[in-house]
Amino acid sequence: MTTYDDLCALPPNRVGEIVRGVLYSQPRPAPRHVRSSSMLGGKLIPRFDEGDGGPGGWWILDEPELHLDDDVLVPDLAGWRRERMPVLPDTAWFDLAPDWVCEILSPGTARLDRIEKMPIYAAAGVRRLWLIDPLPRTLEAYENQQGNWLRIAAHADQEQVRVPPFDAVAIDLGGLWA
Repeated sequence: MTTYDDLCALPPNRVGEIVRGVLYSQPRPAPRHVRSSSMLGGKLIPRFDEGDGGPGGWWILDEPELHLDDDVLVPDLAGWRRERMPVLPDTAWFDLAPDWVCEILSPGTARLDRIEKMPIYAAAGVRRLWLIDPLPRTLEAYENQQGNWLRIAAHADQEQVRVPPFDAVAIDLGGLWA
């Protein structure tokens, strides 16, 4: 069985996660992946975290380490409603499941994100999940319905979108693609 010490022993240029007792390790994300994640955070944080031009009320973070039962997951972005988590924890990880998770898919992680991690997020009570794939330039949005994911939206290319839970403000998808 993989331990947290095994995860911490990975070299600093690797991202590690413990999924169903197995240690997964991959290199730091490629530029297209990082571009999509950075640009999405840049669009959401001012409006939904800081409340500048949007409703605020969220903590939105890059690559938070989530301890969900025995699993240690690192989504590309995650958000917590401040009403559920009024202050950030002092630990290096989060025990409270986020309200929203975003995974940026890459050829090396898409299967893990879709097949292994999505059910864990659902079981932990994550309410909304986005999958962004920078190669075909798509965003898929899911809602947790009693532990199962229901796809509620799919968008592509240069669309202006309003997608829960951030549907109060339109997001231009075109800026996410390198």
